[in-house]
Amino acid sequence: MHRLIRHGLMFGGLFEVASPALVERYNRALEHLTGKRTALDHFHVDLSGFSPEIGDELGDMDYLNPGGCNRQIILLSTGQRSAPLLEMKFSTTQAILRAFIDANEAQLFRLTARDAVAGELQNSVFSVPAPERLLDIRAVTVEADTTTGIVRDAAELDSLIARFRTEPDAWWDDVLVAQMIGLAQSTGDVTRAPVAFDAPTFRQDDFWTSHHGGLYVFRSVPKPAVIANRLFDVPNIEVIDLSDANHIATFLQANGLTQPIVEGRGEAAAGILREKLDHLAIAALGRAGHLPGTVDDRALRRAMQTYGDALPEAVHALGAMLAWAEGRGDWPRIDSTNPAYFHTLRAAPGPLRDLTNMMLAELAPQDFRQLHICHKPLFYDRYRAMPDPLKEWVAARLARDYAADRSGVWKHLYAADVPVDLPKVKRPEWPDGKRGPWG
Repeated sequence: MHRLIRHGLMFGGLFEVASPALVERYNRALEHLTGKRTALDHFHVDLSGFSPEIGDELGDMDYLNPGGCNRQIILLSTGQRSAPLLEMKFSTTQAILRAFIDANEAQLFRLTARDAVAGELQNSVFSVPAPERLLDIRAVTVEADTTTGIVRDAAELDSLIARFRTEPDAWWDDVLVAQMIGLAQSTGDVTRAPVAFDAPTFRQDDFWTSHHGGLYVFRSVPKPAVIANRLFDVPNIEVIDLSDANHIATFLQANGLTQPIVEGRGEAAAGILREKLDHLAIAALGRAGHLPGTVDDRALRRAMQTYGDALPEAVHALGAMLAWAEGRGDWPRIDSTNPAYFHTLRAAPGPLRDLTNMMLAELAPQDFRQLHICHKPLFYDRYRAMPDPLKEWVAARLARDYAADRSGVWKHLYAADVPVDLPKVKRPEWPDGKRGPWG
């Protein structure tokens, strides 16, 4: 993985913990949550407070996520908001944490100036021994406090203030007044600077999880379903095998979750197809042992010509679509039985865009750039199994084709602003039981 780290494609953007004060705050929070401490005096943490260096030190990469179901968090600064999330078990965790920090930025800024904020993302289940237990998860609540319990004390002080204001003899209640003064010494004036957290509960109707081989839950769509690597029985919701391309194509089309990556001829469409074709060719030639020794576009073209028989059907199908986009050929028929089918789709705009793109990346994993952007856990798993020459090509191409302009590449690939003046093509009628990119 050193190639990815060197190019800033892994562990990039983590929050640095280097000062003795921050290290001690982290240790207090870590001991508060797990009973453990770190001997490191310099490390990095992700959005949730997880540190890969501490995970390596403890020999436990799940030290903040035991059981993989209710992730614990350590917040040292609101600056962690821009850090990535590592060791992800649920696709919603990153959005929930960022939304929580955004909603409570002022409170967190004050609290982390003196102490770490530690807590947990609590699901309605504590373990998932069977896949059907995942469907019991409906909401996630963020429970957080400083290691000294300021949020808890502030809630108690609020209650005492309410008593003081409403009870007729509270002015003469020396015990009540003493309690209020004692709590205010640690919490400050909660009437002017509230310490309670806003928006601590988040709905979780649609999500991906790594549990039980990985599965996708879609419950907010008109025709709900679970798409899983392992079939199981569950009442009131359809379970679709992730290998059943036509069934998944029907599900995506019925719920309006996807749109074609290109809808007309032009350089923008041709550019997307050309890049996808290159990535698929690199993956195929790398696994066949035919990649050039140096990362060079011309050398790649020569290898594609020399070892054309090693290229999969998806490459040839995308090549035909590229020829059409460039005005050099006829419109190709690519239905849901074609290996290139899911390479021709991207998620439609809407709240399920990221989850849909994540599933499309798993359905078309040969495009390693899309996999890295949309489904990092699966990308890292596949990258570890690659031969070294392919790893070199993948890291170099990702550094050039993605890391140099992340936001621009994302908009280029996944934004929905297809120019309206692109010429349209008449959609062919598909045989029964098949689906084309447009239904």
